[in-house]
Amino acid sequence: MPFQGMHAGPRTEKARDPRQSFARLLSYLRPHRRAIALVVALVLASTSLALLGPYLVGVAIDRYTARGNLQGLWGMTALLFATYTLYWLAEYGQSYHVVSVTQRILQALRRDLFGHLENLSLRFFDQRTTGEIMSRLTNDIDAVNRALSQGVIQLISSALTLVGMVVVVLLLNVWLALATIAVMPLMLVFTLRMGRGTRRGFRDVQANLGRLNALTEETITGVRVVQAFRRERTLQAEFDRTNVAVRDTTIRAQLMMTLLRPMLMVFSNLDLVVIAGLGGWLALQGLVSVGVIATFVLYARRFFEPLLTIADLYNSIQAALAGAERVFDMLDETPDVADRPDAIALADIRGHVTFEHVDFCYVPGAPVLRDVSLEAQPGQVVALVGPTGAGKTTVVNLLSRFYDVDTGAIRIDGHDIRDVTQDSLRRQLGIVLQETFLFADTVMENIRYGRPEATDDECIAAARLANADQFIQRLPEGYQTHLAERASTLSQGQRQLLAIARAILADPRILILDEATSSVDTRTEVHIQQALLKLMRGRTSFVIAHRLSTIRNADQLLVIDGGRIIERGTHASLLAAGGFYHRLYMSQFARAEAVHGLGEG
Repeated sequence: MPFQGMHAGPRTEKARDPRQSFARLLSYLRPHRRAIALVVALVLASTSLALLGPYLVGVAIDRYTARGNLQGLWGMTALLFATYTLYWLAEYGQSYHVVSVTQRILQALRRDLFGHLENLSLRFFDQRTTGEIMSRLTNDIDAVNRALSQGVIQLISSALTLVGMVVVVLLLNVWLALATIAVMPLMLVFTLRMGRGTRRGFRDVQANLGRLNALTEETITGVRVVQAFRRERTLQAEFDRTNVAVRDTTIRAQLMMTLLRPMLMVFSNLDLVVIAGLGGWLALQGLVSVGVIATFVLYARRFFEPLLTIADLYNSIQAALAGAERVFDMLDETPDVADRPDAIALADIRGHVTFEHVDFCYVPGAPVLRDVSLEAQPGQVVALVGPTGAGKTTVVNLLSRFYDVDTGAIRIDGHDIRDVTQDSLRRQLGIVLQETFLFADTVMENIRYGRPEATDDECIAAARLANADQFIQRLPEGYQTHLAERASTLSQGQRQLLAIARAILADPRILILDEATSSVDTRTEVHIQQALLKLMRGRTSFVIAHRLSTIRNADQLLVIDGGRIIERGTHASLLAAGGFYHRLYMSQFARAEAVHGLGEG
């Protein structure tokens, strides 16, 4: 249904334990343990070299500068140069390896999410917009990407640097060390409290971005409908409201994130004042040297760098966890339709189909089918007719096992379709849906979708049988013509012909034709009917159509109204009965046939 999610209210985000999400992210690191171990080794090396630099500066001041030892000073300068050169090489190496590992992790995460989405039941997609789902694959995973690619090295390095500096300053002078680290508890408490609010803020940002993407995707997809019904201003207003929500939640989240660094800088500058005052007094008392004080000042300036980095990373991690929560929330979705552990593969079938007292509803409490029973013998054509919304399409949706019945059973050659694998079931089915979908690929590959191993000649033969070959040959590159997105450059009738060719190529035992000729002109329909009659010969076929020419030769005609089969028979017998089908025929089919000039024939 077009724009079905456009005016829906915001979905409530499920609260998830961030520790659990973090643990699940770590599980993606396990296959890369060796690379991570190398990164850690390089981080240890770079951290040690970074800590060595300020210490060597203090030694240079006390041993060489104060004593006027120029030769020793040159030697110490060379050592400092070598130290920082090795530090740069270690930094480069760890950056290279962490980017490589991060991208492999994200590749696995995207693969798992995409693969899981492909196996979810249609009910899941009925309840969510395409834009929201795309947001999980793009925005949320991008949040994880930023945290992993930019944060892993910095987090490890900052933690090691912090621990290393605490050890070094304690060894140099206990009193100055205590003054340096005195503010750490205050900073940690402040960081943790701000982080909780930041995580909630970024989770709201991601949720609003999902709604904005959904609105944008649906509007672009349905732009013809939007323009035809002059809904541009209404949708612009709705887009503006959603866009403002994204702006406001982003501002709040970013403000909470940016507030942390200035506050921590206040603590950092305060600590420098304390070190300068206490260090000066100790130097006057002869308890520390000038070189030690210089070392402490350098360490103090760098002491808060890892703390500030950790604070920034904490916010980045909160954004990543907010995205990870949403990704794992989707990964935790279980398909409504799933193969049983003991499901068997459905071998070649004859095509005997039975519905046994089937009840079904899409939404609990709103039944769509009620006590539906039918039997189709192998090779029979079963036509389903009835008013819009009667449940005709639902019958074939259940036969295709896009949904599972609530009660009752559907059997093919005596096998309950819930006891066979979905893959083997759908190999037996050829489906042409009312809403034709073609991929942004060549015409040949769109036809080959029905049977991937088919040759070009087989694809062309299927197109000829569907009477599609003639218009395909007129395309710029024939069968190798690339179609635009959703094949928008083709007419609806041409798209339908390609869908029929795709079903013909699949060579199924059971055909499902849901309004298969509803979008083609009368002349084209005649050609399609001839092809379909050949295709349906010897195959069990379920046909939904609004045109009499499609259903008048059916072996069975089932009239559905209100989710029940109210009449059964052939076209002639049901007309003679003068019941619901007779009235339906006189009000719809007869008028349609008169317009198309087909007559009963």
